[in-house]
Amino acid sequence: MSQKRNATELGTQPIGKLLMQYAIPAIIAMTATSLYNMVDSIFIGHGVGPLAISGLAITFPFMNLGAAFGAMVGVGASTLISVKLGQRDYGTAQTVLGNVITLNLIIGVAFSIITLMFLDPILYFFGASADTIGYARDYMEIILAGNIVTHMYLGLNAVIRAAGHPQKAMYATINTVIINTILDPLFIYGFGWGIRGAAIATIIAQIISLIWQLRILSNKNELLHLRRGIYHLQGKIVKNIIAIGLSPFCMNVASCFIVIFINKGLKEYDGDLAIGAYGIVNRLVFICVMIVMGITQGMQPIAGYNYGAQQYHRVNHVLKLSIWGATAMTTLTFLVGELMPEVAVSLFTTDEGLIARAAEGFRIVVLIFPIVGFQMVTSNFFQSIGMANKAIFLSLTRQLLFLLPCLIILPTFMGAAGIWWSMPISDFFSSMVAAVLLYKQYQAFKKADIRI
Repeated sequence: MSQKRNATELGTQPIGKLLMQYAIPAIIAMTATSLYNMVDSIFIGHGVGPLAISGLAITFPFMNLGAAFGAMVGVGASTLISVKLGQRDYGTAQTVLGNVITLNLIIGVAFSIITLMFLDPILYFFGASADTIGYARDYMEIILAGNIVTHMYLGLNAVIRAAGHPQKAMYATINTVIINTILDPLFIYGFGWGIRGAAIATIIAQIISLIWQLRILSNKNELLHLRRGIYHLQGKIVKNIIAIGLSPFCMNVASCFIVIFINKGLKEYDGDLAIGAYGIVNRLVFICVMIVMGITQGMQPIAGYNYGAQQYHRVNHVLKLSIWGATAMTTLTFLVGELMPEVAVSLFTTDEGLIARAAEGFRIVVLIFPIVGFQMVTSNFFQSIGMANKAIFLSLTRQLLFLLPCLIILPTFMGAAGIWWSMPISDFFSSMVAAVLLYKQYQAFKKADIRI
């Protein structure tokens, strides 16, 4: 089936069938991504030690910052491609592909060079101590050296999905997880490389998947493929990519600073092990978040295409189905966190002190999760239909408007518990803001006589 036919079906096939077709591969891929991160943590926790988990947690702001640039290009480009395909503007969609390659090269190289130059000071700023910086440094030196591969791999996967090949995007992610899972124990235990072995396994897995992606995009029979004349950056396209991708970029940058505040606060009030506990909780919550993101990634090309084609009733349908699916997933995570947190966190460590801290933190963090899925889908919905300003506002609401003040104020009264409680409190208020904003947008559509 050609890409052109795949894209056209976004405007004709039943919405439920389309969402399953696009969301299930994305969910599998995003679940694989979360497992991919969990595998590193599990092998490091059992093979290196509890402080190594804390050292790995110190690197989370780095991961968020790198993901911010990757999401800006990948999400911005994939949304733009979906809209252009809906408008039958295939030439511009092709040029977007070339600009994605060039932007990822420039950003990936620049990010690696700058961060490697100041690695130790940055890690100390992120909350490292004399006991944990060695682990964090060993891991990040490898990850940053291969950063350009990570950027390119993530960006091209988003493009492949938006261009009508969700299964191939899924296979790329699954392949990466399988290769990483095989190499992790070999490098960590077999070769005795410790935490550096986990990082090397990650980059090698991404290199192999990137080669496969480039092979897919080199097929000249596809509507979108690599060819001469598409790599020169075009101001209008770059501007549109950045404008649309600014929402996930801001969200990830904000997450970077939030994690810094959390790490520093936990270190001050409860020590290095508390940072490790947060690292474990973060990995567990990450599974839920990735699955919800899989649902929103499935929604994105459908909503973007039909909005571009002015089939607004189909946009409304896919939004509602996505909200139901996301809510089901976040509710399941809530039940796991409340009923069996010790079982979940024990996957990562046998250290009793770390298990106790992580289990209590997990129970608190997921307290408001049944309504979090709605907030995530709403933010991505605005992004999918090109309303970048609203998406950016919702992305930043939880992080900066609610969570940051809570992280500053609550620990002064509650100690480390105040840091954990800041998360569900901010989730609640940001979900309320998302509900109000979506309602107002529906009213605006009605006034414009747009049936959505």
